[in-house]
Amino acid sequence: MSIQLPPSAAPRSAYPVDVLPVPLRRRLLDLTGTGTPVSAYVYDGSVAAERARELRAALPGWAAVYYAMKANSFPGVVEALAPHVDGFEVASRAELDLALGVRPAPDGRARAVAAGPAKSAPLLTALVRAGVEAINAESLLELHRISRVAVAEGVRARVALRVNPAEIPVTGSLRMGGVPSQFGVAEPDVPEVLREAVRLPALDVTGFHVHAASGNLDADSHAAYLRWCVEWSVRTARENGVDLRHIDIGGGIGVAFEGEKPFDVARFGELAGQVEPPAGVRVLLEPGRFLVADCGWYAAEVIDVKASYGKWFVMLRGGINHFQLPTSWDIVHNMAVLPVGHWPDDRPRPAVENARVTVVGELCTPEDTLLRDVRVDRVRAGDLVVFPCAGSYGWEFAMHRFLGHPVAERHLL
Repeated sequence: MSIQLPPSAAPRSAYPVDVLPVPLRRRLLDLTGTGTPVSAYVYDGSVAAERARELRAALPGWAAVYYAMKANSFPGVVEALAPHVDGFEVASRAELDLALGVRPAPDGRARAVAAGPAKSAPLLTALVRAGVEAINAESLLELHRISRVAVAEGVRARVALRVNPAEIPVTGSLRMGGVPSQFGVAEPDVPEVLREAVRLPALDVTGFHVHAASGNLDADSHAAYLRWCVEWSVRTARENGVDLRHIDIGGGIGVAFEGEKPFDVARFGELAGQVEPPAGVRVLLEPGRFLVADCGWYAAEVIDVKASYGKWFVMLRGGINHFQLPTSWDIVHNMAVLPVGHWPDDRPRPAVENARVTVVGELCTPEDTLLRDVRVDRVRAGDLVVFPCAGSYGWEFAMHRFLGHPVAERHLL
Protein backbone atom coordinates (compact mmCIF):
# COMPACT_ATOMS: atom_id res chain seq x y z
CA MET A 1 0.00 0.00 0.00
CA SER A 2 1.44 3.38 -0.99
CA ILE A 3 1.67 6.19 1.55
CA GLN A 4 -0.14 9.41 0.64
CA LEU A 5 2.24 12.28 1.35
CA PRO A 6 1.15 15.91 1.80
CA PRO A 7 1.95 18.61 -0.81
CA SER A 8 4.92 19.81 1.26
CA ALA A 9 6.54 16.43 0.63
CA ALA A 10 6.40 16.72 -3.17
CA PRO A 11 9.83 16.07 -4.73
CA ARG A 12 11.72 19.19 -5.78
CA SER A 13 15.22 20.53 -6.25
CA ALA A 14 16.85 22.73 -3.66
CA TYR A 15 17.31 26.37 -4.56
CA PRO A 16 20.71 27.45 -5.88
CA VAL A 17 22.76 29.29 -3.31
CA ASP A 18 22.49 32.57 -5.23
CA VAL A 19 18.84 32.95 -4.14
CA LEU A 20 20.34 33.97 -0.81
CA PRO A 21 21.37 37.65 -0.77
CA VAL A 22 25.11 38.15 -0.49
CA PRO A 23 24.89 40.11 2.81
CA LEU A 24 22.87 37.23 4.26
CA ARG A 25 25.47 34.67 3.19
CA ARG A 26 28.23 36.73 4.75
CA ARG A 27 26.32 37.11 8.00
CA LEU A 28 25.56 33.40 8.24
CA LEU A 29 29.15 32.41 7.53
CA ASP A 30 30.25 34.80 10.27
CA LEU A 31 28.12 32.76 12.69
CA THR A 32 29.97 29.52 11.89
CA GLY A 33 33.22 28.28 13.36
CA THR A 34 32.46 29.27 16.95
CA GLY A 35 32.15 25.72 18.24
CA THR A 36 28.39 26.08 18.69
CA PRO A 37 26.35 24.71 15.77
CA VAL A 38 24.37 27.40 13.98
CA SER A 39 20.60 27.57 14.36
CA ALA A 40 19.38 31.06 13.72
CA TYR A 41 16.84 33.36 12.14
CA VAL A 42 18.16 36.36 10.26
CA TYR A 43 15.79 39.22 9.41
CA ASP A 44 16.05 42.16 7.03
CA GLY A 45 13.66 44.83 8.32
CA SER A 46 13.92 46.85 5.12
CA VAL A 47 12.21 44.03 3.19
CA ALA A 48 9.20 44.16 5.53
CA ALA A 49 9.14 47.95 5.40
CA GLU A 50 9.08 47.93 1.59
CA ARG A 51 6.20 45.46 1.53
CA ALA A 52 4.24 47.69 3.95
CA ARG A 53 4.95 50.77 1.83
CA GLU A 54 3.74 48.93 -1.28
CA LEU A 55 0.45 47.93 0.33
CA ARG A 56 -0.12 51.29 2.00
CA ALA A 57 0.47 53.16 -1.29
CA ALA A 58 -1.99 50.97 -3.19
CA LEU A 59 -4.88 51.49 -0.77
CA PRO A 60 -7.39 54.36 -0.69
CA GLY A 61 -7.16 56.98 2.04
CA TRP A 62 -9.95 55.53 4.16
CA ALA A 63 -8.02 52.28 4.65
CA ALA A 64 -5.56 51.73 7.50
CA VAL A 65 -2.85 49.06 7.74
CA TYR A 66 -2.30 47.50 11.18
CA TYR A 67 0.50 44.96 11.40
CA ALA A 68 -0.55 41.68 13.04
CA MET A 69 2.35 41.32 15.43
CA LYS A 70 1.79 37.60 16.03
CA ALA A 71 3.44 36.88 12.66
CA ASN A 72 6.81 38.17 13.89
CA SER A 73 7.30 40.09 17.12
CA PHE A 74 11.08 40.47 16.96
CA PRO A 75 11.61 44.07 18.10
CA GLY A 76 13.91 44.98 15.22
CA VAL A 77 11.30 43.89 12.67
CA VAL A 78 8.49 45.70 14.49
CA GLU A 79 10.58 48.87 14.69
CA ALA A 80 11.33 48.68 10.96
CA LEU A 81 7.62 48.43 10.18
CA ALA A 82 6.45 51.11 12.61
CA PRO A 83 6.92 54.16 10.34
CA HIS A 84 5.08 52.45 7.48
CA VAL A 85 1.94 51.12 9.17
CA ASP A 86 -0.91 52.90 10.94
CA GLY A 87 -0.74 50.73 14.03
CA PHE A 88 -0.55 47.18 15.34
CA GLU A 89 -2.85 44.26 16.01
CA VAL A 90 -1.93 42.67 19.35
CA ALA A 91 -3.08 39.46 21.00
CA SER A 92 -1.15 39.36 24.28
CA ARG A 93 0.27 41.57 27.02
CA ALA A 94 3.78 41.15 25.60
CA GLU A 95 2.64 42.34 22.17
CA LEU A 96 0.77 45.27 23.74
CA ASP A 97 3.86 46.35 25.65
CA LEU A 98 5.93 46.18 22.47
CA ALA A 99 3.39 48.26 20.56
CA LEU A 100 3.33 50.87 23.33
CA GLY A 101 7.10 51.11 23.29
CA VAL A 102 7.48 51.32 19.52
CA ARG A 103 4.74 53.70 18.49
CA PRO A 104 2.47 55.36 21.05
CA ALA A 105 -0.13 57.79 19.79
CA PRO A 106 0.24 61.52 20.58
CA ASP A 107 -2.67 61.28 23.06
CA GLY A 108 -0.88 58.51 24.94
CA ARG A 109 -3.23 55.78 23.76
CA ALA A 110 -1.87 52.65 22.12
CA ARG A 111 -2.01 52.68 18.33
CA ALA A 112 -3.35 49.16 18.44
CA VAL A 113 -6.37 46.94 18.16
CA ALA A 114 -6.62 43.78 20.25
CA ALA A 115 -7.78 40.36 19.17
CA GLY A 116 -7.85 36.77 20.38
CA PRO A 117 -10.23 34.36 22.09
CA ALA A 118 -10.34 33.71 25.84
CA LYS A 119 -8.84 37.05 26.87
CA SER A 120 -8.07 36.99 30.57
CA ALA A 121 -9.13 39.66 33.05
CA PRO A 122 -5.51 40.89 33.49
CA LEU A 123 -5.12 41.23 29.71
CA LEU A 124 -8.43 43.07 29.35
CA THR A 125 -7.42 45.41 32.17
CA ALA A 126 -4.12 46.20 30.44
CA LEU A 127 -5.91 46.82 27.13
CA VAL A 128 -8.43 49.18 28.73
CA ARG A 129 -5.72 51.07 30.60
CA ALA A 130 -3.68 51.41 27.41
CA GLY A 131 -6.67 52.89 25.60
CA VAL A 132 -6.39 50.66 22.57
CA GLU A 133 -8.41 51.79 19.60
CA ALA A 134 -10.63 48.72 19.71
CA ILE A 135 -10.87 45.52 21.70
CA ASN A 136 -12.30 42.94 19.33
CA ALA A 137 -14.77 41.24 21.65
CA GLU A 138 -15.31 37.53 21.06
CA SER A 139 -18.46 36.92 23.12
CA LEU A 140 -21.16 38.48 25.26
CA LEU A 141 -19.33 37.46 28.44
CA GLU A 142 -16.18 39.19 27.21
CA LEU A 143 -18.20 42.36 26.60
CA HIS A 144 -19.43 42.19 30.19
CA ARG A 145 -15.85 41.75 31.43
CA ILE A 146 -14.62 44.73 29.42
CA SER A 147 -17.49 46.82 30.75
CA ARG A 148 -16.66 45.93 34.35
CA VAL A 149 -12.98 46.82 33.85
CA ALA A 150 -13.85 50.13 32.17
CA VAL A 151 -16.25 51.09 34.96
CA ALA A 152 -13.58 50.35 37.56
CA GLU A 153 -11.03 52.42 35.62
CA GLY A 154 -13.43 55.32 35.08
CA VAL A 155 -13.08 55.27 31.28
CA ARG A 156 -15.06 54.25 28.21
CA ALA A 157 -13.58 51.26 26.41
CA ARG A 158 -13.85 51.14 22.64
CA VAL A 159 -14.95 47.72 21.41
CA ALA A 160 -15.72 46.06 18.10
CA LEU A 161 -17.74 42.86 17.93
CA ARG A 162 -15.90 40.03 16.22
CA VAL A 163 -18.27 38.24 13.87
CA ASN A 164 -18.17 34.75 12.41
CA PRO A 165 -20.21 35.26 9.23
CA ALA A 166 -22.44 32.52 7.86
CA GLU A 167 -21.02 32.83 4.34
CA ILE A 168 -17.98 34.67 2.99
CA PRO A 169 -16.87 35.53 -0.57
CA VAL A 170 -13.20 34.70 -0.01
CA THR A 171 -10.84 31.81 -0.59
CA GLY A 172 -7.78 30.83 1.39
CA SER A 173 -5.71 28.05 2.85
CA LEU A 174 -7.19 28.45 6.34
CA ARG A 175 -10.90 29.25 6.75
CA MET A 176 -11.80 31.02 9.98
CA GLY A 177 -15.34 32.08 9.09
CA GLY A 178 -18.48 30.41 7.87
CA VAL A 179 -17.73 27.30 9.95
CA PRO A 180 -18.18 26.44 13.65
CA SER A 181 -15.31 28.14 15.46
CA GLN A 182 -14.06 29.50 18.76
CA PHE A 183 -13.56 32.83 17.01
CA GLY A 184 -16.19 35.55 17.19
CA VAL A 185 -19.96 35.61 17.49
CA ALA A 186 -21.93 33.51 15.01
CA GLU A 187 -23.76 35.80 12.62
CA PRO A 188 -27.30 34.71 13.65
CA ASP A 189 -26.49 35.68 17.27
CA VAL A 190 -25.15 39.16 16.45
CA PRO A 191 -28.39 41.16 16.93
CA GLU A 192 -29.01 39.72 20.40
CA VAL A 193 -25.42 40.34 21.50
CA LEU A 194 -25.49 43.90 20.16
CA ARG A 195 -28.74 44.67 22.01
CA GLU A 196 -27.00 43.76 25.26
CA ALA A 197 -23.69 45.44 24.35
CA VAL A 198 -25.14 48.88 23.68
CA ARG A 199 -26.78 48.83 27.14
CA LEU A 200 -23.61 47.96 29.04
CA PRO A 201 -21.99 50.86 30.92
CA ALA A 202 -18.63 52.33 29.90
CA LEU A 203 -18.58 50.63 26.48
CA ASP A 204 -18.31 52.45 23.16
CA VAL A 205 -19.34 49.97 20.46
CA THR A 206 -17.63 51.35 17.35
CA GLY A 207 -18.09 48.57 14.80
CA PHE A 208 -17.14 45.09 13.76
CA HIS A 209 -14.20 42.79 13.21
CA VAL A 210 -14.22 39.94 10.68
CA HIS A 211 -11.25 37.68 10.02
CA ALA A 212 -12.55 34.92 7.82
CA ALA A 213 -9.61 33.31 6.02
CA SER A 214 -5.84 33.25 5.69
CA GLY A 215 -3.53 32.65 2.77
CA ASN A 216 -5.68 34.26 0.06
CA LEU A 217 -3.70 34.90 -3.14
CA ASP A 218 -6.66 36.12 -5.23
CA ALA A 219 -6.79 39.93 -5.24
CA ASP A 220 -10.25 39.99 -6.81
CA SER A 221 -11.83 37.76 -4.17
CA HIS A 222 -10.09 39.66 -1.38
CA ALA A 223 -11.47 42.93 -2.71
CA ALA A 224 -14.92 41.32 -2.89
CA TYR A 225 -14.45 40.25 0.71
CA LEU A 226 -13.53 43.82 1.72
CA ARG A 227 -16.65 45.12 -0.04
CA TRP A 228 -18.78 42.48 1.69
CA CYS A 229 -17.37 43.45 5.11
CA VAL A 230 -18.16 47.11 4.53
CA GLU A 231 -21.69 46.51 3.22
CA TRP A 232 -22.50 43.97 5.92
CA SER A 233 -21.19 46.25 8.66
CA VAL A 234 -23.14 49.27 7.41
CA ARG A 235 -26.36 47.28 7.19
CA THR A 236 -25.93 45.54 10.55
CA ALA A 237 -25.01 48.77 12.36
CA ARG A 238 -28.06 50.52 10.94
CA GLU A 239 -30.39 47.68 11.91
CA ASN A 240 -29.03 47.47 15.46
CA GLY A 241 -28.48 51.09 16.44
CA VAL A 242 -24.67 51.04 16.33
CA ASP A 243 -22.81 54.28 15.58
CA LEU A 244 -20.47 52.75 12.99
CA ARG A 245 -16.95 54.18 12.87
CA HIS A 246 -14.75 51.10 12.67
CA ILE A 247 -14.64 48.10 10.30
CA ASP A 248 -11.78 45.63 10.69
CA ILE A 249 -11.53 43.05 7.90
CA GLY A 250 -8.61 41.18 9.50
CA GLY A 251 -5.65 39.90 7.52
CA GLY A 252 -5.71 36.98 5.12
CA ILE A 253 -3.52 38.16 2.23
CA GLY A 254 -1.43 35.19 1.20
CA VAL A 255 2.24 34.67 0.42
CA ALA A 256 3.22 32.84 -2.76
CA PHE A 257 5.41 29.79 -2.33
CA GLU A 258 6.73 27.51 -5.06
CA GLY A 259 4.61 27.55 -8.22
CA GLU A 260 2.06 30.01 -6.85
CA LYS A 261 1.14 33.39 -8.35
CA PRO A 262 1.81 36.28 -5.95
CA PHE A 263 -1.01 38.43 -4.61
CA ASP A 264 -1.57 41.38 -6.97
CA VAL A 265 -1.33 44.38 -4.63
CA ALA A 266 -2.00 46.95 -7.36
CA ARG A 267 -5.13 45.12 -8.53
CA PHE A 268 -6.38 44.81 -4.96
CA GLY A 269 -5.83 48.51 -4.36
CA GLU A 270 -7.64 49.41 -7.60
CA LEU A 271 -10.69 47.34 -6.66
CA ALA A 272 -10.64 48.51 -3.03
CA GLY A 273 -10.77 52.09 -4.31
CA GLN A 274 -14.18 51.35 -5.84
CA VAL A 275 -15.64 50.66 -2.38
CA GLU A 276 -17.16 53.69 -0.64
CA PRO A 277 -17.46 53.38 3.15
CA PRO A 278 -19.66 55.99 4.84
CA ALA A 279 -17.97 59.22 5.85
CA GLY A 280 -16.16 58.89 9.16
CA VAL A 281 -15.82 55.10 8.94
CA ARG A 282 -12.30 53.71 9.07
CA VAL A 283 -11.55 50.34 7.47
CA LEU A 284 -8.65 48.39 8.97
CA LEU A 285 -6.58 45.66 7.34
CA GLU A 286 -4.42 43.47 9.57
CA PRO A 287 -1.74 41.87 7.39
CA GLY A 288 0.84 39.78 9.21
CA ARG A 289 2.50 37.05 7.17
CA PHE A 290 2.12 39.12 3.98
CA LEU A 291 4.36 41.87 5.39
CA VAL A 292 7.11 39.79 6.96
CA ALA A 293 7.38 36.36 5.31
CA ASP A 294 10.04 37.47 2.83
CA CYS A 295 12.09 39.39 5.39
CA GLY A 296 13.43 36.33 7.22
CA TRP A 297 15.53 33.21 6.70
CA TYR A 298 16.02 30.24 9.00
CA ALA A 299 19.45 28.63 8.86
CA ALA A 300 20.59 25.45 10.59
CA GLU A 301 23.92 23.66 10.55
CA VAL A 302 24.10 20.15 9.12
CA ILE A 303 25.18 17.94 12.01
CA ASP A 304 25.34 14.71 10.02
CA VAL A 305 24.60 13.19 6.61
CA LYS A 306 23.81 9.49 6.48
CA ALA A 307 22.13 6.79 4.41
CA SER A 308 19.51 4.40 5.73
CA TYR A 309 18.18 1.57 3.56
CA GLY A 310 18.96 3.48 0.41
CA LYS A 311 17.62 6.87 1.50
CA TRP A 312 19.75 9.87 2.49
CA PHE A 313 19.06 11.95 5.56
CA VAL A 314 20.39 15.45 6.29
CA MET A 315 20.27 16.00 10.03
CA LEU A 316 20.09 19.57 11.35
CA ARG A 317 20.81 21.41 14.57
CA GLY A 318 17.19 22.47 15.01
CA GLY A 319 13.97 21.14 13.52
CA ILE A 320 10.34 21.71 14.41
CA ASN A 321 11.52 22.99 17.79
CA HIS A 322 12.89 25.96 15.83
CA PHE A 323 10.98 25.97 12.51
CA GLN A 324 7.68 24.11 12.82
CA LEU A 325 5.71 25.83 10.08
CA PRO A 326 6.46 23.58 7.09
CA THR A 327 5.32 20.52 9.03
CA SER A 328 2.33 21.85 10.95
CA TRP A 329 0.79 24.02 8.23
CA ASP A 330 1.97 21.93 5.27
CA ILE A 331 3.48 24.99 3.58
CA VAL A 332 5.58 24.22 0.52
CA HIS A 333 8.90 25.55 1.74
CA ASN A 334 12.22 24.86 0.06
CA MET A 335 15.84 25.37 1.02
CA ALA A 336 19.28 26.29 -0.26
CA VAL A 337 22.59 24.79 0.83
CA LEU A 338 25.22 27.34 1.87
CA PRO A 339 28.64 25.66 1.69
CA VAL A 340 30.91 26.14 4.69
CA GLY A 341 34.60 25.60 3.98
CA HIS A 342 35.82 25.19 7.55
CA TRP A 343 35.94 21.61 8.84
CA PRO A 344 38.17 20.07 11.53
CA ASP A 345 40.91 18.04 9.81
CA ASP A 346 40.76 15.08 12.20
CA ARG A 347 37.12 14.15 11.59
CA PRO A 348 35.49 12.43 8.64
CA ARG A 349 33.15 14.76 6.74
CA PRO A 350 30.13 12.87 5.44
CA ALA A 351 28.56 14.21 2.26
CA VAL A 352 26.19 13.29 -0.53
CA GLU A 353 26.10 14.59 -4.09
CA ASN A 354 23.39 14.68 -6.76
CA ALA A 355 20.85 12.87 -4.62
CA ARG A 356 17.45 13.27 -3.06
CA VAL A 357 17.55 13.83 0.68
CA THR A 358 15.12 14.08 3.57
CA VAL A 359 15.85 16.95 5.95
CA VAL A 360 15.24 16.24 9.63
CA GLY A 361 15.95 17.91 12.94
CA GLU A 362 17.37 17.00 16.33
CA LEU A 363 14.23 15.80 18.11
CA CYS A 364 13.44 12.24 19.16
CA THR A 365 10.37 11.91 16.95
CA PRO A 366 9.80 11.10 13.26
CA GLU A 367 7.50 14.15 13.16
CA ASP A 368 10.68 16.26 13.13
CA THR A 369 10.90 16.24 9.32
CA LEU A 370 11.15 19.54 7.47
CA LEU A 371 11.49 18.43 3.84
CA ARG A 372 11.36 15.15 1.93
CA ASP A 373 12.95 14.08 -1.34
CA VAL A 374 14.75 17.35 -2.08
CA ARG A 375 17.40 16.96 -4.76
CA VAL A 376 20.72 18.57 -3.82
CA ASP A 377 23.89 19.01 -5.85
CA ARG A 378 25.93 18.53 -2.70
CA VAL A 379 25.47 18.79 1.03
CA ARG A 380 28.04 18.03 3.73
CA ALA A 381 28.14 17.94 7.48
CA GLY A 382 29.05 21.46 8.58
CA ASP A 383 27.25 23.19 5.69
CA LEU A 384 24.21 25.38 6.40
CA VAL A 385 20.70 24.60 5.21
CA VAL A 386 18.80 27.87 4.73
CA PHE A 387 15.03 28.27 4.38
CA PRO A 388 13.83 31.51 2.72
CA CYS A 389 10.37 32.96 3.47
CA ALA A 390 10.82 32.22 7.16
CA GLY A 391 10.04 35.71 8.44
CA SER A 392 6.50 34.90 9.57
CA TYR A 393 5.28 32.33 12.08
CA GLY A 394 8.79 30.93 12.35
CA TRP A 395 10.49 31.55 15.69
CA GLU A 396 7.14 32.50 17.30
CA PHE A 397 5.40 29.31 16.18
CA ALA A 398 8.09 26.76 17.07
CA MET A 399 8.04 24.08 19.80
CA HIS A 400 10.81 25.73 21.82
CA ARG A 401 10.65 23.59 24.94
CA PHE A 402 10.39 20.11 23.45
CA LEU A 403 13.49 18.27 24.80
CA GLY A 404 14.75 21.56 26.20
CA HIS A 405 17.28 22.30 23.45
CA PRO A 406 18.45 25.93 23.22
CA VAL A 407 16.12 28.12 21.18
CA ALA A 408 17.19 29.49 17.81
CA GLU A 409 19.09 32.76 17.85
CA ARG A 410 17.64 35.83 16.11
CA HIS A 411 19.63 38.46 14.26
CA LEU A 412 19.02 41.57 12.18
CA LEU A 413 20.82 41.72 8.87
